[in-house]
Amino acid sequence: MKLVVISGRSGSGKSTALNALEDAGYNCIDNFPVVLLQSLVHNTLRDPSQQDSRLAVCIDARSRDLERFPEILLSIDRMDVDCQVIYLDARSPTLVKRFSETRRRHPLTNADTDLRQAIDAEAQVLEAIADLADLTIDSTQLSSQALRDSISVRIAEKNAPGISLLFRSFGFKYGVPVDADQVFDVRCLPNPHWIEDLRPLTGKDPAVAEYLQNQPLVSDMFRDIATYLTTWIPKFEANARLYITVAIGCTGGQHRSVYLTERLAAHFAAQFENVLVRHREIDG
Repeated sequence: MKLVVISGRSGSGKSTALNALEDAGYNCIDNFPVVLLQSLVHNTLRDPSQQDSRLAVCIDARSRDLERFPEILLSIDRMDVDCQVIYLDARSPTLVKRFSETRRRHPLTNADTDLRQAIDAEAQVLEAIADLADLTIDSTQLSSQALRDSISVRIAEKNAPGISLLFRSFGFKYGVPVDADQVFDVRCLPNPHWIEDLRPLTGKDPAVAEYLQNQPLVSDMFRDIATYLTTWIPKFEANARLYITVAIGCTGGQHRSVYLTERLAAHFAAQFENVLVRHREIDG
């Protein structure tokens, strides 16, 4: 049996994630009470025809007894269940904007609590779940389709055992991805931006790749990052870690970070089955 628990602040994309799992064949339940989670798993396991079932439940701030989630999750871990907790979030200003555009009412707003206060308070209400998440996804700069794709690839279509590695390039000028587990700053490397012919290109273009391949500092940076990850990823995997997001950042997220992200992903794809690549600033 496989169980995916989706949670996160309102407006971060929980419904989109749940719909993606439903399209992938999961039996999905929205707004599921925490206190019924253990009974759901127990009753499903009692039915021999449901041993290979795939369930996804969405738990949000409206559920009571959220503080009991750690003990309930521990009891589920003792059963024969592949359970993953996915937490969605976005920057507070982005959530405020989304609610303003859709004119939806936040579940925690009332006569004494405005929208921004409700959004901030929700993070505290869901802290017990967020702290135990196997994967945290920052949807601030993700379209609905990009979020669906991420859920589909990293969760629904993840058939091979072992850790899932996501290598993501980004530009520091646009902010550090909040869901990154490891962040490497490569802004000290020679920058193709200052070469007129290379400026409009990206790190995926052969001309940029050739330029960076010929820079000794770039090779040194690649070697050091690869050595670090080669040493420590197996340690995380041995500690039952299911997902790691490695973020590589340069100034604008166009050249250096893109090139190194592609090169690192290709390197580790030879060692791990679940390796993904994303470029935040150029994928759109």
